[in-house]
Amino acid sequence: MKYNKIFTLALLAVTAVSCSDSFLDKTPDERTTIDTEDKVQKLLISAYPATNYEWVSELSSDNLIDNQAPHYPSNPNDKQILAHYNYSSYARMDEQLYQYDAASDATYSSWDSPGTLWESYYSSVAIANHALQAIDEIAAETGMTDKLKACRAEALLVRAYSHFLLVNLFAQAYKDEEQSKKDIGVPYVTEPETVVHKDYDRGNVYDTYQKIQADLEAALGDVTDAYYEAPKYHFNVNAAHAFAARFYLYTRQWAKVVEHADAVLGTDSLSTANMQMDYSIFTDCSSSSDYGTAWQHPDRNNNLMLLTTYSVLSRRIFGYRYSLAGEAVREAMMIHSSSLWSGYICTPLAIVSGMLFSSSSADYGFYTCKIAEEFEYSDKIAGIGYPHIIVRAFTSNELLLERAEAKTMLADYAGAATDLKYYWNNSINSFSETDKKAYVDGGYIKYLTDGILKSYYGNAANVNCKADWNFTQNISSDYVVPAEAVPYMNCVNDFRRFETVAEGLRWFDLKRWGMDVTHKVGAYSEEFTLTKNDERWAIEVPWEALSAGLESSRPTAGKINTDELTQDVEKFIVKE
Repeated sequence: MKYNKIFTLALLAVTAVSCSDSFLDKTPDERTTIDTEDKVQKLLISAYPATNYEWVSELSSDNLIDNQAPHYPSNPNDKQILAHYNYSSYARMDEQLYQYDAASDATYSSWDSPGTLWESYYSSVAIANHALQAIDEIAAETGMTDKLKACRAEALLVRAYSHFLLVNLFAQAYKDEEQSKKDIGVPYVTEPETVVHKDYDRGNVYDTYQKIQADLEAALGDVTDAYYEAPKYHFNVNAAHAFAARFYLYTRQWAKVVEHADAVLGTDSLSTANMQMDYSIFTDCSSSSDYGTAWQHPDRNNNLMLLTTYSVLSRRIFGYRYSLAGEAVREAMMIHSSSLWSGYICTPLAIVSGMLFSSSSADYGFYTCKIAEEFEYSDKIAGIGYPHIIVRAFTSNELLLERAEAKTMLADYAGAATDLKYYWNNSINSFSETDKKAYVDGGYIKYLTDGILKSYYGNAANVNCKADWNFTQNISSDYVVPAEAVPYMNCVNDFRRFETVAEGLRWFDLKRWGMDVTHKVGAYSEEFTLTKNDERWAIEVPWEALSAGLESSRPTAGKINTDELTQDVEKFIVKE
């Protein structure tokens, strides 16, 4: 994988094991000079992360199964006997991560690996820091113009967002001030790299979140869409509010979640519906490419920010050892008997939106066109190039469910019910007339009502529903979901898992809610379970970083023996 290496990037000096013939051997004086507003603006285009966390997150969550472990068919209409398939994994790293081990077989150049994520997010931070330094220097001579303020806000948001992903991947979930001060954070880098070797302190999770919040709040007042040619690929105003809402959701600042969600969605049914997913766009789609374009198009109101990433996610999630199949697909895609739908393998919401199901003599599970690949050829004759996945970093549909969760925790149950009905019922209303006749008039799908919400999601016997939510106290003794909130939280859980399937957010939800998760591996269904305070909730940092002396995410559990790795390190170095 080839990245634009514009600057000496922060933390690579710490994490790289060997840097011969690399940009780290060059002095900082060889960097491009950024001395105008336009140059700063162009620089920030390259500041966004170019890698995709979705595979690492999905693999860690309960959305995927091991096809080599005995499981029932994905299709509930098939004969219900246990089966298993001898599919190979896409890479050895996948087997390690699925068993919650460190990805010792992956490197910085491995597709969709923890090392690739670590390198890319800190590269993003480094570019943002250089932009901020340039802004200060330009402002010292010309004054802080409106355009410089907007650039400064964008740089701060990029820096905050990259650190937000780093801490959610490589550290424990945010708990509360007291407990999170005991958990290892990630280095929060705020200055441009000016030396080849520099040590960084990982700090703690609480401190990391405080710094993210400081950058986020410093930026919000100056965000504007005025200077963007393609605003959906930047931290536009709506994306900034969506990021704020997600940050406050993870830190349980419920009122602020509602405030920032309202800024995007509005507070009335018409404005909320206008911002949601329009399922009629799929009417003329006939191929996975058509569906992928429809999902990822920047003109869709539902898409608030898009990131172009290098990734083979769409290849490794379908037809290999780990996939959205069996019992997992029944839960994630809502394949269960309920008051909302009946008679279908999958809810029609999924069918009309380009979720493709494959089942024959070999059951591969589901493939979603949300993650359809776009291939960039570097040599068409040789047929080589770079696969890309457009990451929908923030969407209105997901934001609406965040607001519903926040309202639930604020005991605004009427407001939560309204948002949950908006999510479900507005989706049905956006169906094409043909789909409405087939699915709604045919009785295969129904509108969500207050009665269904309370009766179905208040019943612990139903799939995905919980008897209570006492497990949230695994995160913090202050995090209590009262009994009257349980139906709404069950519905939020169900809808969020469906809405974000294959997009990585399920793993973050499991962590922040304090849910246990179990993976069954191999023909004997060996179980690998994460419970309260397990160190393996934090993905281990790349082995290159550990070799260079960075503190482990797992002080006592599953550490990599770097002595064995470093002796053969040269075989992993990719030279350009």
